[in-house]
Amino acid sequence: MNIVVQVLNFISQQILNVPAYLIGIIAAIGLIALKRSAGQVIAGGLKAAMGYLILGAGAGVVVGALAPFGDLVLKSTGAHGVVPTNEVITAQAAGQYGATSAYIIVLSFVLMLLAARFTPLKYIFLTGHHMVFMSMLLALVLSVGFGAGNQLLIVIVGSVIMATVMVVLPAFAQPFMNRITGSDKLSIGHFNSLSYIVSGAVGAAVGKKSKSTEDINFPKGLSFLRDSMVSTTLLMVVLYLVFAVWASVVLPVKELFKIFASHPTDYSAFYMAAFAQALQFGIGVSVILYGVRIILGELVPAFQGIANKVVPGARPALDIPIVFPYGANASLIGFLSSFVGGLVALGLIAIWMGPAWGLALILPGMVPHFFDGGGAGVFGNATGGRRGAILGGFINGLIITFLPAVLLTVMGSFGLANSTFGDADFGWVGTVVGNFAHLGAGVGAISLIIVAVILFALAWVWQVKVVNTGWLPAVKHAEFIEGIKKQERAAKKAAVAVKAAETHEEAATK
Repeated sequence: MNIVVQVLNFISQQILNVPAYLIGIIAAIGLIALKRSAGQVIAGGLKAAMGYLILGAGAGVVVGALAPFGDLVLKSTGAHGVVPTNEVITAQAAGQYGATSAYIIVLSFVLMLLAARFTPLKYIFLTGHHMVFMSMLLALVLSVGFGAGNQLLIVIVGSVIMATVMVVLPAFAQPFMNRITGSDKLSIGHFNSLSYIVSGAVGAAVGKKSKSTEDINFPKGLSFLRDSMVSTTLLMVVLYLVFAVWASVVLPVKELFKIFASHPTDYSAFYMAAFAQALQFGIGVSVILYGVRIILGELVPAFQGIANKVVPGARPALDIPIVFPYGANASLIGFLSSFVGGLVALGLIAIWMGPAWGLALILPGMVPHFFDGGGAGVFGNATGGRRGAILGGFINGLIITFLPAVLLTVMGSFGLANSTFGDADFGWVGTVVGNFAHLGAGVGAISLIIVAVILFALAWVWQVKVVNTGWLPAVKHAEFIEGIKKQERAAKKAAVAVKAAETHEEAATK
């Protein structure tokens, strides 16, 4: 039994938990199905894996730059509470629920492949670290509800639930992804899908006459801001320095100088450390975008082979940074709006919801607000332009603050931990599963299987009736934007014609 657990742990932790390996293997399988040469298969698999590693390296730089920024914000404002961090809560729960989580992740992956092969929900979820987080969440809340002694039942129910959400959530988000990318080749595989769908829907509702964030017209003197790397970095420089000055006013010197790893010993060094971290943030975003381009260049063609041979019509469901190149300005706007939404939600919990319902204070974590809020901004912009990006990001901030607070109520002793799961789907899935699990092993298990069947059936109908028919959200908004672009092209042609006529007239006069 221990050997089986060790093997499953190896597969889940060392292979499925490393998205780069998983994506490299998938790319190689696709190229083999396309009957490419051995050299092309090896090169394609390696480049796909390296692209994801580059993306991960960029994400690591961003996370490293955001950590001290979070310290600046929290220590400057004096806020105290729970910071949602998936990695932290997963590590805390691994000792008690690691083996159960390993069984769930492997069995759910097999069930997902079967669903993709034999049903219209042909999505292959490839974000390995989110699979690990979800499997740990399900192992935890099911064990709290069913009792740790019902491990086999926990594994079966947890695997069914996890396989279901891995194919259902990409299906519901697919029309919005099609609007973002302009094709149906990619899907989103990130457990914040609820926020992305809501952001896209809100954008479609409020942004009928709002231009895209990517069409912002800068004055000539500010034309350099069209470069997303420059504009992103410049904004972070401003934010970093504002909070650095604030912190230097309100914090004791010893505490202030511990914020940055370099441990500056004077204020000038402290401000320059803040400036350097802002530059690191810009570098990290640029590396992410480069890694995304490499992944798309290798994985999409390889997936044609999988679609044709292994799982006909399959779509890769990838991590949220995959959409950032489709809205660089939108992702930044979404991040900032999400952070503001998190602060507003924090205030509501502190003033009203906490005292009334006993909800914990959820502090705004910079990492979830950047990735989740950035993704929400891109989804909102795709359907509602600037207005959609701002409001979509703001609503995401509310969602990823309220839902983690509610989730803590079904996590047993881990509900008292200093961290929790941070993304929207962890919040609603964990809360639903946890509440049904508290009905007991028998009734709870049957109820959860019924919930999974209902979700799967709804997604099946959505896929057939909506996604496969080519429906796209915010068609009127797209037509409006296209009309504006046509007018601009016509105006440019007219200006060229007038200039040519004037030139011809001057030449004739001479």
